[in-house]
Amino acid sequence: MHPPTFLAQFAQVAATHPRKVAIFWGTDRITYRQLREQIDRYALNLQHRQGLAKGDRVGLLLKNSPQFIYALYAALESGATVVPINTFLKTPEIQHIVDDCRLTCLVTEHSLRDSTAGLQRVSLVDVQHLSHPREGTPARPPVAASDLAVIIYTSGTTGKSKGALLTYGNFTANVQSCIAALDETHRDRITLLLPMFHSFMLTVCIFTSLAVGAGIVLIKSVQPFKLALREMIRNRATILVGIPQLFQAMAQAKLPFWLPWVLKIRLAISGAAPLPRETLDVFERKYRFPLLEGYGLSEAAPVVSFNPLHGTRKAGSVGLPLSGIEVKIFGDNGREVPTGEVGEIVVRGPNVMLGYYNQPDESSAALRNGWLHTGDMGKKDSDGYIYIVDRRKEMFLVRGMNVYPREIEEVLYTFPNVHEAAVIARRDDKRGESAVAFISTNEGTTVDTASVLKYCRERLADYKLPREIRIVDKLPRTATGKIAKLELKKLL
Repeated sequence: MHPPTFLAQFAQVAATHPRKVAIFWGTDRITYRQLREQIDRYALNLQHRQGLAKGDRVGLLLKNSPQFIYALYAALESGATVVPINTFLKTPEIQHIVDDCRLTCLVTEHSLRDSTAGLQRVSLVDVQHLSHPREGTPARPPVAASDLAVIIYTSGTTGKSKGALLTYGNFTANVQSCIAALDETHRDRITLLLPMFHSFMLTVCIFTSLAVGAGIVLIKSVQPFKLALREMIRNRATILVGIPQLFQAMAQAKLPFWLPWVLKIRLAISGAAPLPRETLDVFERKYRFPLLEGYGLSEAAPVVSFNPLHGTRKAGSVGLPLSGIEVKIFGDNGREVPTGEVGEIVVRGPNVMLGYYNQPDESSAALRNGWLHTGDMGKKDSDGYIYIVDRRKEMFLVRGMNVYPREIEEVLYTFPNVHEAAVIARRDDKRGESAVAFISTNEGTTVDTASVLKYCRERLADYKLPREIRIVDKLPRTATGKIAKLELKKLL
């Protein structure tokens, strides 16, 4: 028999602890009863205004706010599948998602009107309209562990993002594993200051917190960080979730000597990108709580491993697999390699996705013989700790966001007179990594780099934009005729 879903766990918490604070938002304190009431109101409006029913797909294009959580749970409790959409995407990128999974409606907000004004074949719903009072009780069709809960779109190696199909069972398993790994209880208050559309935030900060009855300290902006810290202190946050750039800033910041003593944080979690060993060492010397590095990917709902809270934490490692999850290192022959050898990280467990929506070839490539092939290269030591040697072969990370060179290159190739294009990553102190584009032009033509950048800005999210565009006579090639990106890296 399957355990109750994370949705059923939230319903139980709301019923038994209605006066407990669920969300801290500025000066607002939203209790579990108020959260339940808002979710029901949103669900009623979605069902009556949009005719929302089980199996429909609801897109969420919203900035961080309690309204995101109201709409998320309202759609889920209506039996719909939720499609969180990156708010940094531009209209053509959003249109691809709309068309690919055939959204029933897109819940959005006025501040994002520039991204939605040109969208076609989808009903736009202003999130403010979902808060209007309406009499009645929303329909709550039963959901099974095998039912589809969320489609997370990830950047694709083929240039188009693809939707990872995640069930209630996937998320419920990952939620239970995270609760056990973090010793999370109803007494905890977890900070949420990164984009809520990210699978890391959905599982660790939202689904896990509301399933266990914890509070969510929802912070409007990480800039300036001084104000974010003030929110953490005022609301007595106990768990801090972030990406390496956040912890690098905290490690380097000049802070009052008393700050570590007034913070009630008992642990910090770093994910979405590799954490430099130096940052970990400096951070743990400066603050009075541990910083746990983990590893995950959207296709695994998303957390795969953490350095243990109780036990040995190894700098440079992403820790041990969570309870119920298996991780192995496979060689090119599809067999496990010996301890210490580098190979592809593969994952097996109840948190692993069903596949990619409407992408049978991509699904077959990723899911083979019961294992999720991550494309990430790594190794394990004699204690079973996992080390990431290289993130996906060409993918790089900008502020913790996945960027695939192919996606940028396909846009560059559509610009007039571009003959060839290649994008590589460069280290960036502020962003982690950033894109550099090399372009060759058609014979006898020229290209203005400022015009190319403007063209890209209209078609790509800002974090994907090349920070430098170089025009070259021709791109170097390998013996097999492929563009030699290693040679391009030497030019940086």
